[in-house]
Amino acid sequence: MTSKGYNTVSLIRKKRDGKELNRDEIAYLIDEYTKDEVPDYQMSAFLMASYLNGLNEDEAASLTHSMLHSGRVLDLSDIPGKKVDKHSTGGVGDKLSLILAPIVASYDVPVPMISGRGLGHTGGTLDKMESIPGFNVDMTLDRYQDILAKCRMVMAGQTEEVAPADKRLYALRDVTATVESIPLIAGSIMSKKLAEGIDALVLDVKFGSGAFMKTREDAQKLAETLVAIGEDFGKETVAYLTNMNQPLGYKVGNWLEIEESMEGLQGDGPDDVMEVTHMLAGTMIMLGGKADSVGEGIAMSHKAVENGQAFEKWLELTEEQGGDTSVLKDFSAYDHAEYSFAFKAPRSGYITEIDAYSIGMASLELGAGRKRKDDIIDPAAGIELHHKIGSKVEKGQSLVTGYMNNENFVEASKNYLKDAFTIKDAEPESTDMITHRVDREGIHPIGD
Repeated sequence: MTSKGYNTVSLIRKKRDGKELNRDEIAYLIDEYTKDEVPDYQMSAFLMASYLNGLNEDEAASLTHSMLHSGRVLDLSDIPGKKVDKHSTGGVGDKLSLILAPIVASYDVPVPMISGRGLGHTGGTLDKMESIPGFNVDMTLDRYQDILAKCRMVMAGQTEEVAPADKRLYALRDVTATVESIPLIAGSIMSKKLAEGIDALVLDVKFGSGAFMKTREDAQKLAETLVAIGEDFGKETVAYLTNMNQPLGYKVGNWLEIEESMEGLQGDGPDDVMEVTHMLAGTMIMLGGKADSVGEGIAMSHKAVENGQAFEKWLELTEEQGGDTSVLKDFSAYDHAEYSFAFKAPRSGYITEIDAYSIGMASLELGAGRKRKDDIIDPAAGIELHHKIGSKVEKGQSLVTGYMNNENFVEASKNYLKDAFTIKDAEPESTDMITHRVDREGIHPIGD
């Protein structure tokens, strides 16, 4: 027994057997893990037991509270304005933060972003930003607040001071197949976001083949959990349910997604990317007190792209965080991947399905993601799609181009690509990108 009266193995066994852990027991596990008294292999066992047997509302709240208070909770009250952040539950080709943050910040709404790295088949915002030469996401909290005050936005990685338990559990979940758990996802997201010192939060909760929540029903449950936690902590929280049944945009991979983000900031982004971006940004602008409605916020979001103020804000932040802005203005100046290959359509017809998970894994196999915690990402690796669902293609036409710096990775990537596309004779029906809004008053279909 420990001095606190708890035995780690006994707590793991208790959760393994489907029993409830109380607040003190969960706090003990999180505290001791943060202090390196509980090793990775025991925390992995606890995560798997929690994944398989679930955590109830009280356990999820206790987990969030323990992770939030495992480090420092920021006080941003000295920075004028209502601080608003956004979080996505992760998807393939999801580069929205890179576009919406400068849009919102350009209207003097402070956007304090502490982001994560890639999880499984999905990319991480930090990995994408680090593909910009010199861009520094590691900083002290004092520097973090200085940048936020100066630029009205900041994009940084977690330090050991902010929700350190989440930083460690985030990486461990990625490599132990325990990502897709609503309470674990909710605890991770909300502990990190609440520690930022935000006043309001907008959430992009994805569902479909490329999301961790495969069904809209599961996404709704997660959104409701996240909104409830946010509101319980006194933060105005709004979530949107968005479709991830195919990759978002056309480019998947770290630098490739930076390219597409810069295109979006300059008015040339893919329709699906920009539709969701403007909805989320418009909501953030409204929550930040700069618009009277989401509709007005959306119009302001469009304007920030059209007049160039959003792109200029991104260049300002990049310079402040040490990044090379020349490659953002001229992509040809970037050190692109040495090799590429084309994956071609096996038959003629309409693309009726694109398995986003397979696209994400194909990109990972090329070096754009991690299989283990200590894997080094190749920022230039990834996948570029040439067609989306609804496109008519001919046999032998290129569906995607893969980019990599190691030719040995090609076959493993193609093994995923061959299962990624469904091509049929009949044209598919179109689907909505954004289906519902979830807030403190409940769930509302978009359009109501």
